[in-house]
This record gives sequence, structure tokens and C-alpha cells, in this order.
Amino acid sequence: MSTIDARAFWVTGPGRGELRTEALGEPAEDQVLVEARWSAISRGTESLVFHGRVPPSEHERMRAPFQMGDFPAPVKYGYCSVGEVVQGPDELRGRSVFCLHPHQTRYVVPADAVVPIPSEVPPGRAVLAANMETAINGLWDARLRIGDRVCVIGAGVVGCLVAYLAHRVVGCDVELVDVDPRKAPVAQRLGVPLRDPEHARGEADCVLEASGSPAGLQRALALAGREATIVVLSWLGDRPATLPLGEAFHAQRLHLVSSQVGTLPASQRARWTHRRRLELALRLLADEALDGLLTGESPFEELPQAMPEVVAPGRFVLCHRVVYG
Repeated sequence: MSTIDARAFWVTGPGRGELRTEALGEPAEDQVLVEARWSAISRGTESLVFHGRVPPSEHERMRAPFQMGDFPAPVKYGYCSVGEVVQGPDELRGRSVFCLHPHQTRYVVPADAVVPIPSEVPPGRAVLAANMETAINGLWDARLRIGDRVCVIGAGVVGCLVAYLAHRVVGCDVELVDVDPRKAPVAQRLGVPLRDPEHARGEADCVLEASGSPAGLQRALALAGREATIVVLSWLGDRPATLPLGEAFHAQRLHLVSSQVGTLPASQRARWTHRRRLELALRLLADEALDGLLTGESPFEELPQAMPEVVAPGRFVLCHRVVYG
């Protein structure tokens, strides 16, 4: 069997990464060979992976679909890849597709692991699909209702997408809360106001927390109205969070809900599959306003140098694309 060379990004230790050459086999009848065009750095999760901060208890649950290696390192990780099928079944050959694959120049995967990108969605924007899935799952967990007053904590990519979707539910009044005023133009483009935590409205019917910060989760409790639901989309890795559960949380009978994209909510599980949800996420990316979430890009060959900069605290980065060839 002939082999095909590929280059992939590996985390080799806390804060370090390198490109490695890998040999791929020719695709079988039920597989495809994909040439990568773009991938994206999922800044929250990949920051924890890159810095070796995945707790040992989560090493198995945190595995990505086509991950190689094990946490903490060396590990090949990532799940936002867009490419073109160059070998495979006739109905897929030449199509632009999304795949939950790490950063790699080309790869062979089962044909059902790729999802064709709708014609109305530019392939370069489709790198947002995995984050859009997370946002969809979070709103399913929130069970949002018409006319709800909604507060979204954290204007990263996931928080922005949650606010974008919630704003489109009839009658919902949505505010996006973040400490960084540089994100205001992005929020405005998505149709929602950005407020700093001290000036957020409060008394929300539903709070969705996507800040990746214990302080954001604490603020979520303070902004929730009586018997409101607080959906936690953030994953803090090995960071503890101290919450004031003896204050408003108890007196106001607040509901604290965990949302994790790896599992479909019970309310959807009988009818939905992960693939159906991903197809929906891709269709929802047809709006050009979402291009405001694409704030930078780097060539794949420079990824070992770019990754530490992209995931560094305090940088204004939303979705950072990696460009291939």
C-alpha cells in the first residue's frame, strides 16, 4: 500500500508544540482523504490542553474524535478543520467539508466523519461550526422561552454565538457581558449590546455563563433573577471556583445547570444525533455578520510559534484561523 505524507501539530509539553510528519495510508472504500484548507484554535479548551491543565480525571472524557497521544503530552489535539475531499466516494469528492480533526495538512477519516458545508456558507467561516454546536447545546440546556430576559457572561466565540442565537428567539431581550470593551463592535455586529459586569442589567430569566473564569460564574449568580436558570458552558480545567452559595443562590432558588457539548441534552436525545446537530450548526453559519468573530490567522507552518501568542491571557483573540497551503 502506498503512503501519503502529512504534517500535524503536536503539543509536546506545557506551553510547547511542534510540527511532525506522519504517514497516511490510501483511503479505503468507506474513507476519504481530506486536504485541509483552514482549521481554528478553540482558544478556551486548547489553552488548557496546550498548557497541560487537563485534570487527570478528565483525560478520557476530554479526548477529541481523532486525537492521537495522551494528556498531558505529547498529544495531537483539535476539532475545527475545514478541507476539500480529494479522494473518496463520488458524492463527496471535490466537496468542502467540516471535520472534528486536529490541526493537520491532510488526513484520512471515515466518510461519515465529514459533513459537507452548505453552498451558502463560505468554507473559511465554517471553522466556527464546533463552537456553534456548543452554543446550540447550551441553549437547549437553557430551555429558552419566548420573551425571556437573557444575560450571556463572556464574549468569547461561544458566548458571542450564544448571544447571537438567543437574540433571534422571538421577544428575547439579550445582553452580552464582558470585561473587555474591545469586543463591543463585534457584539454590535451580532445585534446585541455589550456591557461591563458592573453595569449589567440583572434580574435575568436565564443566564448563560461562557467566560471561562470563576469570576464570571460568580457574577452569573448575582445577575440571575428569582428561580432563574444559570447554564454553565465554561470548562475551567484544573481551576477551582468558589461560589457564594449561601447568598442569593439559596434565597432565590436558583438553578445551576452544566452544559457539555459531548452529550446531547436529555430533551433532544430521542430525536437528535451529533451529526444532525452539526449539520444544523453549519446551516446557521450563513450570516456574514459572523465574520466579525474571525479576528486573525496564521500559516500552518508557523503554528508552533503562533499557538503561545493566540492562547496568551489578555490578548484580544476570538476565532484564530490556521491557513493551509
